[in-house]
Amino acid sequence: MRLAERHLAPYIAGMKRFSQFLAAAFAIFVLAAPAKAAEPVAAATLAAPGHVLLLRHAIAPGTGDPAGMRLGDCSTQRNLDAAGRAQAQAIGAGLRQAGIAQARVFTSQWCRTRETAEILALGPVGERAAELNSFFEERAAQPAATAALRAFLRTLPADGGLVVLVTHQVNITALTGIVPASGEGVVLRLAPGGEFAVVGRLPPPPRS
Repeated sequence: MRLAERHLAPYIAGMKRFSQFLAAAFAIFVLAAPAKAAEPVAAATLAAPGHVLLLRHAIAPGTGDPAGMRLGDCSTQRNLDAAGRAQAQAIGAGLRQAGIAQARVFTSQWCRTRETAEILALGPVGERAAELNSFFEERAAQPAATAALRAFLRTLPADGGLVVLVTHQVNITALTGIVPASGEGVVLRLAPGGEFAVVGRLPPPPRS
């Protein structure tokens, strides 16, 4: 019996870790769910004052990051491929066609978000904001990460121009309950007092 328990121990430990992962994912997808499904919106909506575009970085093949990933060293991270760079370029072009020539742009500290933001070409990219960092590999950090993102949103003027926050799927889902595709955005409208409402989704451009 003891021999069997020793053989089963790695399997049991793995199942416990998987259960913890499912519990964290369930909290993100259910507790943060919006009151109603967000519908697609036109890019021109973002031209009105007080809007924020929460944008998931463009296509970067894979999931998470390789073992040993280090911030500040792009060679250790999952990065955009040619399709991702083309997608980011198309997103920026689509916004400019909708009359949005410039925006305040912030990114997480990951290279794929920074590269997405730079390719958008909507103006200078601000300092990397730790509030936009992924917690994919550390799901227990979700409540604190989402609270930090909410606090960051409260620093933005409710009557200002468009702000683009290039971040990660887990951050967007935890805040809004929406699971965006690569290159998809969720549009927020800021309100006085630090509140915000989800206006809708900005679908990614069609792949050529």
